[in-house]
Amino acid sequence: MEIITKDILARKILDYLHHKLTIDQLVGWAEQAMIDGEYEEDAFDVISDIIAQIGLADVRAFGLLWADCEKHLKEARLRNLN
Repeated sequence: MEIITKDILARKILDYLHHKLTIDQLVGWAEQAMIDGEYEEDAFDVISDIIAQIGLADVRAFGLLWADCEKHLKEARLRNLN
């Protein structure tokens, strides 16, 4: 698996929002990333937090809302700029 960057994470979320990935595909990718993925060092906390939340999105109690995706995109792109 390639090193997961904020850009790759944002692309996966956008692909889901544009119906290029199903929720099952997105969750499967996130679960695999949690198992054996390497994350961009400068954004490790941001990426690992978001991937963990996406990995639970197929559990009814957690889900993945449009607002969650917007929040994750903003975090992936902006959190480490401060």
